[in-house]
Amino acid sequence: MLVLALSALLAPSAAADRPRHRSVPLAELTVVSEQVASGLRRPIALTGLPDGRMLIAEKNGTVRAYHPDTGLAAEPVLDLTDRIDTSDNERGLLGITPAPNFAWTGILYVSYTSLPAGALTLARVPLGAPDQAQVLLTQEHAEYGNHNGGQVAFGRDGYLYWSTGDGGHANDPFKSGQDLGTLLGKIVRIDVNRTCGTKPYCVPYGNPFVGVPGARPEIWLYGLRNPWRFTVDPVDGSLWIGDVGQGLVEEINHIRPWQGGANLGWSCREGAPVFDPEQCRPGVRYTDPVFAYDHYNDNCSVTGGVVYRGSRTPEAWGTYVAGDYCSTRAFAVRPKPRGGYDTAVIGNFPIQPTAIDVDVHGELYVLSDLPGWLSRVRFERVPPA
Repeated sequence: MLVLALSALLAPSAAADRPRHRSVPLAELTVVSEQVASGLRRPIALTGLPDGRMLIAEKNGTVRAYHPDTGLAAEPVLDLTDRIDTSDNERGLLGITPAPNFAWTGILYVSYTSLPAGALTLARVPLGAPDQAQVLLTQEHAEYGNHNGGQVAFGRDGYLYWSTGDGGHANDPFKSGQDLGTLLGKIVRIDVNRTCGTKPYCVPYGNPFVGVPGARPEIWLYGLRNPWRFTVDPVDGSLWIGDVGQGLVEEINHIRPWQGGANLGWSCREGAPVFDPEQCRPGVRYTDPVFAYDHYNDNCSVTGGVVYRGSRTPEAWGTYVAGDYCSTRAFAVRPKPRGGYDTAVIGNFPIQPTAIDVDVHGELYVLSDLPGWLSRVRFERVPPA
């Protein structure tokens, strides 16, 4: 009887991790977008809340709320403008995610470039109470205004992940990508539910560089250039990362939970090809991207996306979807059951996609930069060629 009871309790969760229908080939899918809000000021990041709202971060430091039933709220729900450096095209409020217990605490985690000199900053703040913001972690980034990364997200392990760029300009000027002594060009993993010593967070014991002389223990992954949007797959906990390239290729990386410490190559490599031989070290293992595309046909900069785990289109279940800021192409990537990946172009997003994320139901939304749009995205089946 006990076994049957436990099975009944576990069955719904297990079923939720499986698609209801067999996935179709990627070539039979296309994305269709419907604009649902406008008037945003350089929307840069979005995240879903348990109550059905979407929070939209605007570059200047304000956060707006959208609900499909009531539309875009006129007034910001959070205003951080007095602490944010927006002096460069790529500086500003960059990332936002709710705490796992947001429904009870109202706590958000945000990343931004802070005044006076553009330091990369990770902080937590109660929604609607900017005066109670607490800075958790910073990384100096004064010389150049670009390559700030800025995504924040909680993993299935309960830890907070944060991406940072390599320091800006071009050609990895500080050689940060391969330098474990700096947080630049990294994805960080910290425990924000505890404090350790004078730090308002703890470093998880399982972080790969704990105890390594000269290495920052907060580092989870390294060798990144400008990871503009990563996502945590809610089913298997893996990270999908869109890393903006130099001038040759844009890349997407897929990192499983057991691959902490992976070296994604920059600036020894740009994607898989060698970029700077002087940054390559003998005996070092580099993790290649699972998908890369070139800069032909108006492509310029990858906008990392999300893994579709919604219910509206079961045929697309488990598909990672990303876009390109200039060409607006929508790229789909899906792991094959026996290894490798299927990839396809599945249509176009609205102009200048800056962020792709999901609502509480796992359905897709996309932001458009200078037009200031929010669009709902759905999949449609197309006849096979």
